Amino acid sequence: MSGRVLLVDDDPSMLELLQARLTRRGFTVTSVSQPEAAVPLVLEQPFDVVLTDLNMQGMSGTQLCERVVANLPDLPVVVVTAFGSMETAVAAIRAGAYDFITKPVEMDALVHTLTRAVQHYQLKGEVVRLKKVVTESQRLGDLLGSSPPMLKVYDLIHRVADSDATIIIHGESGTGKELVARALHDKSRRASGPFVAVNCAAMPEALLESELFGHAKGAFTDAKTARAGLFAQAHGGTLLLDEVGEMPLGLQPKLLRALQERRVRPVGGNHEVPFDVRVVAATHRDLEGMVEEQRFREDLYYRLNVVQLELPPLRARGGDCLLLAQHFIEHFAARANKRVTGLNEAVAERLMSYSWPGNVRELRNCIERAVAVTLTERMAVDDLPEKIRAYRASQVVVASLDPSELTTLEEVERRYILRVMEEVKGNKSLAAQILGLDRKTLYRKLDRFKEGTGE
Repeated sequence: MSGRVLLVDDDPSMLELLQARLTRRGFTVTSVSQPEAAVPLVLEQPFDVVLTDLNMQGMSGTQLCERVVANLPDLPVVVVTAFGSMETAVAAIRAGAYDFITKPVEMDALVHTLTRAVQHYQLKGEVVRLKKVVTESQRLGDLLGSSPPMLKVYDLIHRVADSDATIIIHGESGTGKELVARALHDKSRRASGPFVAVNCAAMPEALLESELFGHAKGAFTDAKTARAGLFAQAHGGTLLLDEVGEMPLGLQPKLLRALQERRVRPVGGNHEVPFDVRVVAATHRDLEGMVEEQRFREDLYYRLNVVQLELPPLRARGGDCLLLAQHFIEHFAARANKRVTGLNEAVAERLMSYSWPGNVRELRNCIERAVAVTLTERMAVDDLPEKIRAYRASQVVVASLDPSELTTLEEVERRYILRVMEEVKGNKSLAAQILGLDRKTLYRKLDRFKEGTGE
């Protein structure tokens, strides 16, 4: 993470050297050789961290730190001290310094310290402004977020809302596909009509057929009265076919015919019933891959896939994670009648570093649990679930390998591709995107892996 650094040192050669090296590492550096000029500068210009030498003429680094902290208590100050001068380093920490680093300066250690300081400062500022941002942030219906991926989603919703074109919303479980469908409905000319949703994975084929198309009296044992199906109930509005990838193959031709003819025949009925419905489908499955594997009808796929809307996972939405966390804090605190106003920067760091495999749904559950257990106004790390407190981003370890564990690049590639496929739950389109491969290349590699195992 780059940041804006104010560099203070009365040694011109050291000032020039550090500025050049930090600039190459991506920091934006402003340098000052007179410490007295540093305080008015931090009041006039935005900086993320101050890096100052400890022993300077006129004003020491400790005195400068005291002046900065007195005016801008949240701005981190990192001091550079001579090796072995621990007393002066401790004095600087007591004066409010964020951290210190000893001479001779090791650049990797300095960059690491400055990066942590910048993250700390920016997250602290983010936490402070979260409550205001939530009320003023970009939202669409119940959708909340202002990250570039979500702005693309909003834009497409606005573009296609008034169209009757069928839409497939594709996204991982927990990303909010039904909220997108509701936003499409609410922004459309059908907003005054009904919004009806059905989960195609939640019921067996016969029951789902009756649910969608309705049934006539006596159509089956318990059909004591006729019942209108969801297509008829959604007349004039929107019908969401959630988890459409789970629809039984035997029912798919009947759905295709209904979409083509704009009519349905109730189970056991003699007459067709017309409907005027905008159909939205949603799935976390790779339907194109299912078509190629003959697990989903190609003609139905193309009938549904007039417009495709990709809903990003939470891990790809950046700061939206904190916006949503603050929103959920306010929601659950109000519901529990507890005074919980926000979260601290340590919590923000944990939330931003976690991968959120369950997406927004998992974040919501996490915050609901944290609000329930917290005893403070600002949520702390101890309030988070254990797996989020303990989470560390995985790193590739190549050192200290046993020679017997070494393997070919081809085997490493095979293991990694299969691991990605496992993480995305078999979604070949998403896997190909993550791996930087086109779909045909991915299919070819997967076929080769199967041949190698004799499957």
